[in-house]
Amino acid sequence: MSMNAIKYDDGTISYPAHPRGLEGGEPVEEIDLTERTATVVTWTTSTATPPGVRQPNHLAIVEFDIDGQAVRVLGQLTTGEIEIGDEVRPTYVEELREPGAGMREPESQDWDGYRFEPTG
Repeated sequence: MSMNAIKYDDGTISYPAHPRGLEGGEPVEEIDLTERTATVVTWTTSTATPPGVRQPNHLAIVEFDIDGQAVRVLGQLTTGEIEIGDEVRPTYVEELREPGAGMREPESQDWDGYRFEPTG
């Protein structure tokens, strides 16, 4: 599994991918974010989480700099020991939440994804 942003023919970059860019651009290139670092823009801790999500659930908006463009991503953090401005990297996890805890059938969706962990 990869975490890909999309570059459009008008030069804009988006995450997650969309069939068209904000200005109507066509997708022309995938950009793998898994080997890049990002900066924490803001973060919070949720103690009232949905079924199957770990408590407490640390979430952040992080910003990747891709060719001078800011690309922001919302995701879980691996720790609550974080500050605005910290550098983080995506780290793969097999289960972002417990498959059997929600209303959906576990086989109906993917449960893996990425969390952000501090680089330092």
